[in-house]
Amino acid sequence: MGSYVAQGMASLGYDVIVFEEHARAGEAICCSGIISRECMERFSLDGNIVFRPASSASFFSPSGEVIKIWKEEIQAYIVCREKLDSLLAERAMRAGALYVWGSHVRDIKRGRDSVRIVAGEGVIESKVVVIATGFGSSLPQRLGLGKIQDFIAGAQLEVELSGYSTIEETEIYLGNDIAPGFFAWLIPTIHGRALAGVISRRKPGAYLRQLIDTLSAQGKIIPLIADSYQPSAISYGGIPLLPLPQTYGERFIVVGDSAGQVKPTTGGGIYYGLLCAQDAVDTLHEAFLEGDFTAHALLPYERRWRKKLGRELRTGYRARRLFEYLDDEQIEQMFQLVKSRNLHITLLESSEFSFDWHGNLLRSGLRHLGAREMVKLIPLSWQLFREMRHQSSSNPKF
Repeated sequence: MGSYVAQGMASLGYDVIVFEEHARAGEAICCSGIISRECMERFSLDGNIVFRPASSASFFSPSGEVIKIWKEEIQAYIVCREKLDSLLAERAMRAGALYVWGSHVRDIKRGRDSVRIVAGEGVIESKVVVIATGFGSSLPQRLGLGKIQDFIAGAQLEVELSGYSTIEETEIYLGNDIAPGFFAWLIPTIHGRALAGVISRRKPGAYLRQLIDTLSAQGKIIPLIADSYQPSAISYGGIPLLPLPQTYGERFIVVGDSAGQVKPTTGGGIYYGLLCAQDAVDTLHEAFLEGDFTAHALLPYERRWRKKLGRELRTGYRARRLFEYLDDEQIEQMFQLVKSRNLHITLLESSEFSFDWHGNLLRSGLRHLGAREMVKLIPLSWQLFREMRHQSSSNPKF
């Protein structure tokens, strides 16, 4: 999301330097690359980054029961994440931003009138800094913003679809033997290729290898040779489930995965990150006009993005934690409830259906299922209540 901020600020006439630790944009990314039509249109993303449009998906229960969701109009696009990042970087450079490739930022030190960025072997001074390093950087915590309290890990590998396979849509697999508390996926991309991936709290690589073996046995993908399982072939990444306690300070703000601006339900962060990047541009521009880069002057950034996303993140996180408590039998029961009441069709046809905004959809689904059925399905424990209370107290702004 740093490239979007860079483009926005450079377009307004400011001098912008981007320090990128990799040799090129989009390198070392673990991302399924699914973004909504709303995101594509709102940010005028180039169709050249698209592998294929998507209007349907299939969800598989642990036993293999299937729920298919489908709409006539395109809902999302499967994109090449490397091309997306390259597109954003190219736009920023055309606007006048200077990129320093292969330069890792080791430290950020605040002074009275500037910020000193220690990158590579050099030091540069700036009026303000945007931290958009992705999840896992220690910079926010070292600057006094705290740390993200809950996160998961993802693993993904490009695979080749079998010649007998007819997979044309994203497939989502649920079950505690597949991805405990979370999900796995197979996403067709282009020319008979697909992305197979898993997110979980532990051992995502091991669960990914197990998924690939299962998909191979089912004839969906071509079996992989042993070398394909090597760590160098699998991409890994951390995914925040909670936002950073604070995303601004004197002369700096934090954007994107670094700030935890990610959907807890799916782990998708592209659209939310871009929305918050625009909030960052607006706030920084105002700060430059006033010549004020204090924490108070940058506070509107946090207020803007939390007003936009706060309720979504809270609802999504609670739904995510509830799902983690389901065993396979309860997941099967949920599938049967949804199918017997055609709940997936009801929600698809409702005005609340959205690829990006899940809060209202989740609340509507709970209303349709009914409190009595949900209590039977998910017997909440005191442990869960204590964990949620702890998350609220340790991260009050969430």
